[in-house]
Amino acid sequence: MNMEAFLNPKDSAKFITENSQDVYVEEDGVRKVAEMLFDKVLEKDFSVAGWKSSHELNPQVVSEDAVNWVFLVDTLNFSFWSECEDLKCLVKYKDKMYSGYWSLCAAVNRALDEGIPITSASYYATMTLEQVRHAFRSDTDVPMPLLEERHHVLNETGTVLLEKFGGSFLTCVKQSGKSAKKLVQLIVENFPSFRDESTFQGTKVAFYKRAQILAADTWSVLEGKGDGCFSDISSVTIFADYRIPQVLVHLGAMKYSEELIKKLKEGHIFQSGDKQEVEIRGCSIWCCELICNHLLDLYKKKGENMSEKINAVLLDYYLWDYARDHREDMKGIPFHRVRCIYY
Repeated sequence: MNMEAFLNPKDSAKFITENSQDVYVEEDGVRKVAEMLFDKVLEKDFSVAGWKSSHELNPQVVSEDAVNWVFLVDTLNFSFWSECEDLKCLVKYKDKMYSGYWSLCAAVNRALDEGIPITSASYYATMTLEQVRHAFRSDTDVPMPLLEERHHVLNETGTVLLEKFGGSFLTCVKQSGKSAKKLVQLIVENFPSFRDESTFQGTKVAFYKRAQILAADTWSVLEGKGDGCFSDISSVTIFADYRIPQVLVHLGAMKYSEELIKKLKEGHIFQSGDKQEVEIRGCSIWCCELICNHLLDLYKKKGENMSEKINAVLLDYYLWDYARDHREDMKGIPFHRVRCIYY
């Protein structure tokens, strides 16, 4: 499996943005977002600590179990949007209802509390579809999307983890030699479901949303220390999903053509790899690279070097939480709909 044939996510994003016809990165908007974030960067929300402190379902300790929890969750970190706002898959955990990505985390924690060793590769490598349906059952009439695909991905990923890494993702992390870039490469080379790649205008491009978020969440759960002390964490781009582009358009940093807006408003379902879908994802990555660069420049003008404190990972975490907290304001901007295992 040769990753070299594909442009990396950063270069893919730049190439897509330069050739995009229906999605545009707005320089003025990028600057405004950077200015809006200027004061936020020093808050707890914009730090690796916020990953634990702001999200009660995430593991709160540094341990091998926590690393394997992150691996399982990011193996299944795809396609949580609901066809219809009023009908959602919800999972109840400790008297609280969770939706979207958090319904997955809640289901994993619920399974662990019920004594199901769901984060052990030896268990999920051989899980049956029925066991998957039970572990990820919804507390509403709407099931979690793509359960058959989740079952296949669990079996495949668990098998590879057992065969190549002795059943623990920490072994894979150690092999990366404290490099986020190398970790993303190891993930993509060894686990087929993480190969989030496309062709755009004859060029092979890659987004690696789940591989990158797995490297980032590993960095976060290990608090950027020990095996998770990735000096190159800024090589990771934002994770191109369906929420981040929506926020960027809402904030004016990105813009859609009339034709694309119309399609989105009609609830058009894109296929993974469609030209406009690739443009949305590529432009949102590049847009965030520019926001990070502007932020670093704003601090440089004040004589501060913030390259340790500002990176695309923290920007993504921040914008993703922003999207969750501003759902109502963003109602007017539809997100793009794709059902696939990549995001």
